[in-house]
Amino acid sequence: MTDDTLPRLIIASHNPGKICEFQAVLSDRWTIIPQADLGLSEAEETGSTFVENALIKARHACAQGHCAALADDSGLVVPALGGAPGLRSARYSGGDDEANNALLLQNMATLEGADRAAFYVAVVVLLRHTDDPTPLIAEGRWYGHIALALRGAGGFGYDPLFVADGHDQHAAELTAEEKNRVSHRAIAVRQLLDQLAA
Repeated sequence: MTDDTLPRLIIASHNPGKICEFQAVLSDRWTIIPQADLGLSEAEETGSTFVENALIKARHACAQGHCAALADDSGLVVPALGGAPGLRSARYSGGDDEANNALLLQNMATLEGADRAAFYVAVVVLLRHTDDPTPLIAEGRWYGHIALALRGAGGFGYDPLFVADGHDQHAAELTAEEKNRVSHRAIAVRQLLDQLAA
């Protein structure tokens, strides 16, 4: 059910995990509409950076849905792997989350200590209308390392392998509420809200 008293905001994603995270932190300000609910196609991500891809997705949804749109582009960066999985995080193995995690573990099998450092990055873009010349852009990073084995049943993506700095729990062991307070996406959204309030 939507609240028709609030302005509409399209979330330019078909990822249910991302949509739930955005819904949790933005629904008091906007009526959140996943782009799939409007029958909108996904944009082709042709950018070479997280910022470029987020802009492409937001502009695509804004133009098709005729209202404000928010998009993020996010992924996991492992410096010791040259930044991989990076922009290809969701397509790293060509398979699903389970296959992506298995490939990451395989590619990091010989890495130890500081070489297992990693961070999640999320770039969030808000376009108020299709021709918005000053989109709001915010970035969040969540630092940690890649564990030797998977743990936890929550979250999505690489959460079963990611352990944030200062924590013992894997990201997949956090509740949705806990993750929404500390994740890369939560950090980016808080920055975005600060920009809107400025």
